[in-house]
Amino acid sequence: MTALAGSAENVSREKWWRRWLLTPVRNQLRQGMSVERISWTISLGFVLGVFPVMGTTSWICLFAAWALKLNQALLHVFKALVYPLHLALILVFIRMGQRLWGVPLIAYSIPDLLHKFKDDPLQFARDFGLAALQGVSAWLLFAPFAALLIKWMVTPLVRKVAKAAKKGKVAA
Repeated sequence: MTALAGSAENVSREKWWRRWLLTPVRNQLRQGMSVERISWTISLGFVLGVFPVMGTTSWICLFAAWALKLNQALLHVFKALVYPLHLALILVFIRMGQRLWGVPLIAYSIPDLLHKFKDDPLQFARDFGLAALQGVSAWLLFAPFAALLIKWMVTPLVRKVAKAAKKGKVAA
């Protein structure tokens, strides 16, 4: 019974992968979007998706896709894919920013921060707004290099999907 359940789980994962990642890319290729634009869209989805301020990534992606004339839906799919990484990197970027600016590190505890935010969001913004800006400054140093690296890594994969899409096949 476990082998059957494991097999069903693999099929389910494969379907998820195809439905939410591969199919949108293939559809954009079939509609005439270039490999380069799709690669940039994926890259920016990843990079903008880890912007170190909670609640801003959707707006930033919305504006970036509009300004750069990229596909909104595709950008947001890849932004959503890195959401767990976004949560993990917020404090990393803040720490990097604090070191970059040479300011003393603020003692953070995720439960304490959540409690402070729930108690008084405005006071939270006053207390931790500068730390957020320091995190953004670290992200601004990281983002261009990460975007170029991700674009460089993704382009061959998108080309492979493009070739398969031209043949009418689905690339795995």
